[in-house]
Amino acid sequence: MIATTRTVECNADATLWVAFELGSTKWTLGFTTGVAQKARLRTIAAGDLACLTREIAAAKVRFGVGTETPVRSVYEAGRDGFWLHRWLVAHGVDNIVVDSSSIEVKRRARHAKTDRLDVRKLLEQLLRWAGGARRTWSVVHVPTTDAEDARQLARAIETVGVDRTRVRNRIHGLLAVQGVRLELTGDFVAQLALAQTGDGRPVPSALRARLAQEWAFLQTIEARAHQLAAQRAEQIAQGTTRMAEVARALQRVRGVGATSAALYSAELLGTRTFQNGRQLSALSGLAPVPYRSDQRVGDLGISKTGRSAIRRVAIQGAWCWLRWQPDSALTQWFDRRFAAAGKRARRIGIVAVARKLLVALWRFVEHGVIPDGALVQ
Repeated sequence: MIATTRTVECNADATLWVAFELGSTKWTLGFTTGVAQKARLRTIAAGDLACLTREIAAAKVRFGVGTETPVRSVYEAGRDGFWLHRWLVAHGVDNIVVDSSSIEVKRRARHAKTDRLDVRKLLEQLLRWAGGARRTWSVVHVPTTDAEDARQLARAIETVGVDRTRVRNRIHGLLAVQGVRLELTGDFVAQLALAQTGDGRPVPSALRARLAQEWAFLQTIEARAHQLAAQRAEQIAQGTTRMAEVARALQRVRGVGATSAALYSAELLGTRTFQNGRQLSALSGLAPVPYRSDQRVGDLGISKTGRSAIRRVAIQGAWCWLRWQPDSALTQWFDRRFAAAGKRARRIGIVAVARKLLVALWRFVEHGVIPDGALVQ
């Protein structure tokens, strides 16, 4: 009988490579033992860890490797977060999580995409990465459970802010449709009862009832925002964690407020470690992206990787820095380069200030280096 599939002999050097394509209802798994070995593809229900264990064991039998053969796996960061990574590591699997946006894709306008094709591609790139091609993709730093939990308060405050803006805009939109303009103050309901539309009619009753409900919803959101802000202040003032210590240190620097200190400590400086400023700039998405091809030379702007909230707060903090730290070297650098160059140049320059300031604050927290010329309490 002629064998149609190459069988790998059981030896101490064998490794079972696994790739996951994670979906909301099903997971597609790809197994192989090397570049020359045809991949074994299987589909299981999403989250069925018992079935996953059986499939790994069956793949070892299928490829003829021992039960103690090491398993190395990969999946893309996404909606499932890092719980699967922690489960795999706890069960002896050497797993990595990769940034999906860093994976190479064909540049054709149309190209085939299925879960089976994707999992084969992940397997191929996993073998390349393990073989030394470290630029194949970007591996995600998996946070500890404590670090991940420490970020929940800052993200809850961010979510409440988004909800508040959305509801306020909806109320203003409903009023604008009728030609009504009211301030969203404490007596909003009383104002609404007396308001008239742009053509002189009373506000329709159904619309008035809806606006009253939206106003009550906004009041609930405002109350939650105040509660979370108080919780954040207490956590920074009395906390004993690394995150609280970093936030307190940041607030010693004039121009750095509670929002910036809490966000930087939760997302960056209090829960992660960096080797240099370039890593911090890359994670925050403030790193410039150059474009150099033949005679075309330019920049594509900043990378915008990571959380947009960090960049938004960093740029707001940069404007505050110019106001509250006028004698600092960073402010003087901005004034020389951009202050008299026009509005567009100032908008470009403030992004550079945000990046430089973030690195300077990291050095202050990590090494005690005070930003040149800055006032610290």
